[in-house]
Amino acid sequence: MSFHAWFELIASGLITGGIYALIALGLNLQYGLMRVLNIAHGEFLMLGAFLTWAAQTTLGLSPLLMIPVSFALLMGLGLVVHRLAFRRLTRTSPNLDVFEARGLMVSFGLMFLVQNFAQMVWGGDLRGYDFLADPVPVAGAQFAGNKLLLFVLALAISGALIVVLQRTLLGKGVRALMQSPTGARLVGIDTERLHPLMFGVGLGLSGVAGCLLSMSYTISPSMGEPYTVTALIVITLGGFGSMAGALAGGLALGVVEAVGMHFTNPSLKSLLSYGIFIAVLLWKPNGLFTKTR
Repeated sequence: MSFHAWFELIASGLITGGIYALIALGLNLQYGLMRVLNIAHGEFLMLGAFLTWAAQTTLGLSPLLMIPVSFALLMGLGLVVHRLAFRRLTRTSPNLDVFEARGLMVSFGLMFLVQNFAQMVWGGDLRGYDFLADPVPVAGAQFAGNKLLLFVLALAISGALIVVLQRTLLGKGVRALMQSPTGARLVGIDTERLHPLMFGVGLGLSGVAGCLLSMSYTISPSMGEPYTVTALIVITLGGFGSMAGALAGGLALGVVEAVGMHFTNPSLKSLLSYGIFIAVLLWKPNGLFTKTR
């Protein structure tokens, strides 16, 4: 293979990995902070995608304008979901193990509820629209403009979140709560307010990811489940609770999938992903990257 062929292959993997990372960051924020393994995370991504599609096709709004709108709407929905479901679970569960089990069952219910709601409203057909689909030359290779924009925005949003968590007082509170919930409460961190806020931010990020995905790919009510599984693989690679690890893990998984499919068969994509997932769980169950503190 020539240098340009390798460049195009790796760049394609990085583009895919960028969106993987953004999806995983929202899920990692919820699980790392609250121990809520939100299996319905991909369904909220799907809602963000359909909201963007509807706004573009019916109102003519640019998908770029829908990025903050999708974040705000999904974050608001996340606050409502937390108040109606997970806050009560927190108060009624006798210990963390029971809370995690109950939270997992609730998120399974949410997954089917949201998926069937979307199918009832928008139907089960594939949807899509044209946006910046013309090829753009980059270092001798050509990529669709919407995919390049997707990668840049996903990387920028992921980086901004990591900076907020590392540099701000709010971020320090979140990291303290991830490291030691009991210690965080002892030093005065208000978990009653931080938990719903971060749950909402996690769903807001899923809405942004759905908005970005709709610019380049067709969407359907069933699109969310594979992305939830991918997000779980990514945060396993990066380490549960590690934001920088989720970013690195997402990019790495995208590249491994691209290279693996090129040299084997595109139909083996899931086999590659699950093989990496199992190998990391057996070899380094805490993740390949140092956990962010």
